[in-house]
Amino acid sequence: MMFKKLLSGAVLSSVFLVAVAVHAQSAKVFFIEPKDGATVTSPVHMVFGLEGMGLAPAGDTDPQKGHHHVLIDAGPMQKGLVIPMNDKSLHFGKAQTEADVKLPPGDHTLTLQFGDGAHQSFGPEMSQTIKIHVK
Repeated sequence: MMFKKLLSGAVLSSVFLVAVAVHAQSAKVFFIEPKDGATVTSPVHMVFGLEGMGLAPAGDTDPQKGHHHVLIDAGPMQKGLVIPMNDKSLHFGKAQTEADVKLPPGDHTLTLQFGDGAHQSFGPEMSQTIKIHVK
């Protein structure tokens, strides 16, 4: 009887872990606006999308939650690196899902990078890079 309980507990734990792993693999961030290749005016209206994880402000320690960062003229960051805070790395630590960002005219690369409550990158798999042209 005890063996059956242990076995069923192990099976349920395995199913739960597989479900968590599949959930984590399906998580993604993306730009709703602007679209890749768009020609826009400044300030650029940006809308951020998120699937498969939760949105939370900076400081939240839930490993399944985080917040958005926009890297201007830069690509995705390695997992675990702290996302810098400067004029080319914008933090949306209040869990914002949209922003108006002033950019100079010309071609720009924008990377939406998801980070945890301590601003550590979730890695390239939780980012999207697009190119836009500002008139």
